[in-house]
Amino acid sequence: MQLAFDDIFKNKRVLVTGNTGFKGSWLTLWLSMLGAEVYGYSLQPPTKPSLFRILNLNKLINHEEADIRHFNRLKGTIKKVKPDIIFHLAAQSLVGESYLTPLETIEVNTMGPVNVMEAVRQLGEPTAVVMITSDKCYENKEWLHGYRETDPLGGYDPYSSSKGAAEVLIASWRNSFFPSDRIPVHGVRLASARAGNVIGGGDWAKDRIVPDCIRDLVKCGVIGVRNPHATRPWQHVLEPLHGYLHLGAKLLNVQNKNVVDYCEAFNFGPGVSSNRSVKELVESIIQYWGGGSWEWISPGMENHEASLLNLSVDKAFHKLQWIAKWDFDTTVQHTVEWYAHWKDGSSDLPDLTEQQIKDYELAESSSASAIKLEKVKSI
Repeated sequence: MQLAFDDIFKNKRVLVTGNTGFKGSWLTLWLSMLGAEVYGYSLQPPTKPSLFRILNLNKLINHEEADIRHFNRLKGTIKKVKPDIIFHLAAQSLVGESYLTPLETIEVNTMGPVNVMEAVRQLGEPTAVVMITSDKCYENKEWLHGYRETDPLGGYDPYSSSKGAAEVLIASWRNSFFPSDRIPVHGVRLASARAGNVIGGGDWAKDRIVPDCIRDLVKCGVIGVRNPHATRPWQHVLEPLHGYLHLGAKLLNVQNKNVVDYCEAFNFGPGVSSNRSVKELVESIIQYWGGGSWEWISPGMENHEASLLNLSVDKAFHKLQWIAKWDFDTTVQHTVEWYAHWKDGSSDLPDLTEQQIKDYELAESSSASAIKLEKVKSI
């Protein structure tokens, strides 16, 4: 079901933590397009190039450069902004980096959410909060079927375990301080969102498949692939962001007696047709790029990496009426289009990024009936 996001988010005070990152930048732009009054709280952009800087987002929003671990400063910002809704994305988001900086990863990814929730508690004002964690919060048993929100949490590596711990802490704060049966009293509506394997233009993180492909194609035309047979449900960054907005829109309606149904954890992922191997993704990127090749490179003594990780999105479909809209080819096509414009030195990247959001919105409103429910149920 298509929600009128512009009616819901227009003139709303929205705080986005981690707004200088890849997903945070896309979300910040989308919220700005919806007419929201956006406030950002984040460290400096984590990469060069930076999507945040390419889109000139510092000119669109009220941005504060700060660390999510600094509770008093975060508390002061939340008290000043008095947000109608918070999207918490600030995190150490890379599995590989978590092996190098495990302490920082655990601290940022567990105390960050706690600081946000505790600041909201101490604020004492009605607030909707969407906490973004990860599909890697689940105990990965290499199942073929998708993980459901009721499956056990876990995590092999420091990053994954930190996201599992974050979900436990979110449930604890909800149960202890923001119970659903007392929402009319405290006014806080707290939910979490789990997604992963996101691709799209403007991602420059290290050791991520699409940025690595683009760097190799630009440098030498040959992509080095470590694990060509690993399979993932690839989705465009706009898919989970639409899910977050959809969930946030439901939480904002505090007068709705059904709002308690949304104060839970939700998975956001693509249909089964997007569940492809790394090899298929790389070959599709080469096709839309218009040239290049790939070669297998020995992974050597790499850190542990799961071969399978799928999510069930039944709950998001039935409770939120949400479903992914772009198939695998559309996802890769839009992703490569963005990077091709960047490679050519185009100055229209902000316009292109906005247009891709508009393309997604149109696809969401016009193609909903064409998406088969069995795709959701078979994930």
